Amino acid sequence: MNIEEFKKSSEYALFIKENPGIGQLKIRAYAASEALPVSGLNIVVSSMIFNKKIVFYKGVTDSSGVIPTLSLPTPGLVNNLEIPKTIKYDIEVVENNSIYPVNMYDGILVVQNINYNGEVYGN
Repeated sequence: MNIEEFKKSSEYALFIKENPGIGQLKIRAYAASEALPVSGLNIVVSSMIFNKKIVFYKGVTDSSGVIPTLSLPTPGLVNNLEIPKTIKYDIEVVENNSIYPVNMYDGILVVQNINYNGEVYGN
């Protein structure tokens, strides 16, 4: 289910109540020990919510090997003295079915580098 469909469900309000914060996710794909950006790589960002896979983003890396910075719901940060709560998102590289799990935090920019040395379809 994609995020737009999920927003129409009754479960969405509960999800947002539990995750009122926003974290930023930047994805960067490269090859050859970070020497070459990988463009045209199909990326899917999703999370398991209420036992359903919710897709928050589907896209392709640009000529710099980058996906635009994504804003994703996270648990809110109550104060700086407690351990922050997280939500796990999965970054899938469609070409080789690899999954990169990433924990997201309120107010934090997470950068996920993807070292990809396979073939990119369509290039």
